[in-house]
Amino acid sequence: MPQPVSGKLTLDQLSDLASAGHIDTVIMAMPDMQGRLVGKRMQAGYFLDTAVHETHACNYLLTVDADMEPVPGYKAASWEKGYGDFVLKPDLGTLRRIPWLPGTALVLCDTLDHHGDDVPHAPRAILKQQLKRLAKAKMTAMTASELEFYLFEDSYEAVHEKNYRGLKTANWYIEDYHILGTTKEEGIMRAIRNGLEGAGVPVENSKGEWGPGQEEINIRYAEALEMADRHTILKNGIKEIAHLHGKAITFMAKWNYALAGSSCHIHLSFWDDKNKKALFHDEKSKLYGLSALGQQFLAGQLKHAREMTYFLAPNINSYKRFVQGTFAPTNVVWSNDNRTAGFRLCGHGKSLRVECRIGGADLNPYLAYAALIAAGLAGIEGKLALEPEFKGDAYAGTGIPSLPRTLRDALTELEKSDTLRAALGDEVIEHYLHTGRWEQFEYDRRVTDWEVMRGFERG
Repeated sequence: MPQPVSGKLTLDQLSDLASAGHIDTVIMAMPDMQGRLVGKRMQAGYFLDTAVHETHACNYLLTVDADMEPVPGYKAASWEKGYGDFVLKPDLGTLRRIPWLPGTALVLCDTLDHHGDDVPHAPRAILKQQLKRLAKAKMTAMTASELEFYLFEDSYEAVHEKNYRGLKTANWYIEDYHILGTTKEEGIMRAIRNGLEGAGVPVENSKGEWGPGQEEINIRYAEALEMADRHTILKNGIKEIAHLHGKAITFMAKWNYALAGSSCHIHLSFWDDKNKKALFHDEKSKLYGLSALGQQFLAGQLKHAREMTYFLAPNINSYKRFVQGTFAPTNVVWSNDNRTAGFRLCGHGKSLRVECRIGGADLNPYLAYAALIAAGLAGIEGKLALEPEFKGDAYAGTGIPSLPRTLRDALTELEKSDTLRAALGDEVIEHYLHTGRWEQFEYDRRVTDWEVMRGFERG
């Protein structure tokens, strides 16, 4: 009898485990516009017999907001067009066991039309398009996401019943690198680390962050599509594990005005596809060993940072995180090993890489990676010269460009970006502009707690 295994699975291994009764459920899921997993749970036998080739889902899944409400005005799908189906085709390279869910495996799916072509506005397809551009240049993108989140003592249900007020974090003081503080959270953090390892998401470490009950988890770097998949599985898995422990976790960029925000720092470098050589490193370079190609890449990041901010900060709340003196960037500068800069050069030798510190924990990794790669390629193709390094406190810098301060500003920058339109396509840009504008519209017409508190009596 086959023994239970963890990590990624081959189809034959899944078949053996299903026959032995170790796996009875296969989740078929695609990443949606918000970076969440949506899909179906299949009986293992049916998956192996039939759904291994494909299943179908309503195409409204790429036209709904965070509340799953169908948003009017999309060209891709609408009531007028009848909200038909698209195809979910399993990428069997992502098949894996999910150890925290009994008898369960997961496979991520590409989103295709009925002709077998990628749906262009599907997040996974958007990233794959940029990776094809890299492949033509015989390069590979290696990436890593550092994700931060807050852990709460209450369950998701209890948090909801409290109307998200008066929440108790898992600790009551700043626990950045603090071993005693994070020991209080180790029961669930150990379950998260081991669970992710068992699901084929290799973990490097977890640590306390700059807020009470705030944790960071780091997983091993990988090729960009693999890393985006790991990122998505990680976020979903952490929430599921928290739920199973009666706890709640949030990846909001800024859940509390008075506390540190949660980021997603993205590390990125290009490698020679054939020789497996790090292309950002040149030992002869006097600029921290950064190669000419690496300098052009970084110049592209800086030039197009404002245009791509929406893909790094996609929500109203995302912009509440950009506050001086909080380790979240506010200006578009680069610096070597400087956490006040929007782009930090870090590592050395073949590990030399560019860290983008703009993104919040609420970003969609497929869209963020695609935008970063597109901006970097624009710098390389245009042979852009890298501006001088900013040194010192970037929060106090003058005469340097700032990040967009609101979602509305970021959408304006994206709308006029010829570079991202050329790289991602007008259809994709217009689709996500509509998504962002709907988010802005929904916010603009709401009455917030702050308004009521400030104006009920004193207004």
